[in-house]
Amino acid sequence: MQKTVAVLGGGIGGLSTCYHLSKSIQVSKVVLLEASGRCGGWVSTTRREDGAVFEHGPRGVRPAGTTGKYILNMLTELGLESEILPVPHHHVASKNRFLYVKGQLHKMPSGLGGVVRTIPPFSSPIMLSVLKEVLVSKGTQEDESVHAFVSRRLGSELADIAIDALCRGVFAGDSRKLSVRSCFPPLYSAEKARGSILLGMLMGYEKRPPVVRSALLQRAQKERWAQWSLRRGMQALPEALEETLRGHERVEVHYNAPVRRLDNTAAGWEIKLEDGSTLKADHVISAVPAAALAAVLPPAAQPLSQQLRGIPTATVGMVNLEFSGSVLPVTGFGHLVPSSEDRGLLGVVYDSVPFPEHNRAGEPTTRLTIMMGGSWFEEVFGQPDHVTEQELLDRAAEALKTHLGITDAPLWSKAAVLKNCIPQYHLGHWKRLETMRQYISDASLPLSLAGASYDGVSISDVISSGRQAAERLLGKV
Repeated sequence: MQKTVAVLGGGIGGLSTCYHLSKSIQVSKVVLLEASGRCGGWVSTTRREDGAVFEHGPRGVRPAGTTGKYILNMLTELGLESEILPVPHHHVASKNRFLYVKGQLHKMPSGLGGVVRTIPPFSSPIMLSVLKEVLVSKGTQEDESVHAFVSRRLGSELADIAIDALCRGVFAGDSRKLSVRSCFPPLYSAEKARGSILLGMLMGYEKRPPVVRSALLQRAQKERWAQWSLRRGMQALPEALEETLRGHERVEVHYNAPVRRLDNTAAGWEIKLEDGSTLKADHVISAVPAAALAAVLPPAAQPLSQQLRGIPTATVGMVNLEFSGSVLPVTGFGHLVPSSEDRGLLGVVYDSVPFPEHNRAGEPTTRLTIMMGGSWFEEVFGQPDHVTEQELLDRAAEALKTHLGITDAPLWSKAAVLKNCIPQYHLGHWKRLETMRQYISDASLPLSLAGASYDGVSISDVISSGRQAAERLLGKV
């Protein structure tokens, strides 16, 4: 029986943790400590009075896999079914994704026709690389960079162009440093289990736990959703979780409550806050970034702090723009840019194509998001604290002119530097996690780790990490 559980961080991971803890009578009190004045973390939406919606963080969720299914069931519990904006697989935003290579936009090959023919920027059909992959011998290393893994199994061209760009789009990271084992576990597991990515995908490589099939989950499977958002933007999800928690008699939500120090005593944790007050808890679940947890752990836990500080992060420059009328030369989800083309520009999302419901009422408009920097931020822009909004806007305007031929002045704009927003799982990340969890176990620390720093950076992964931390504590896993 856990008496009081304190959850550090009110981002989507911390909210998910509290939500799953609050459902159990084994916990007498859940205390959520959020350092800022709002919950939701990097999930942040602007809603304008004319109905326009702009995302400044994650902008959609994939319903695939076990984690995706759990989240759809959670939406049902939160009463958000009517808010969902689904994008099915046959939608133009699902089928059309572009790469900007050698000064030109290229549609990524899709469907059978796309993979059996040679389609620029590739010099041979992708199907050839996939079929040859079955003959490549199994790797022997415990971990490998994403770039090295894909080069070895599918060839250097796919690694240099498509995978390089994909890692920039998903992780804002460098495929030559990111770990395949931690960033793309299905690829690593497929090779380990079947000796081939293709065979692993066709024959299966892991047992998946059954998930209750809610009506919403059945609808998503029937309509073949590729991703979804919410009518009032992604921030509606943390808001619904927060509202549920605030209405729960066993849950306390504290805002503007940064933790100064955690002290582990015989009676549990003493949590000292910046305002001088102290809270007591039997167990702490940390859903703050790894470096933030390292900064408040007691000196005795120095080996753990050192490991936590070793998880790097990437900073992203994010620019939201709105234009009058239809300004895009192509329709699709957006385009990604390999590092060989432009180190500073990661990609452009054509927000109005997948989610036209987020456009303002009245005259048609086009909403775009430009993402910059990532692992290359300081090299291209300098220190994050010194980068102005105007610098980001200028760089975005230059990219839109060069890549898409857009020269109009935007109707509306917002630019921000999201400092240290995406953890980077570099080579050996899995070993670091193993070492940290072993230390927590050996030292009998009443501490659990959740959030984006450890087992996945997508919204689905982070929500799932909160659920799993809660369930482990409650003895369900």
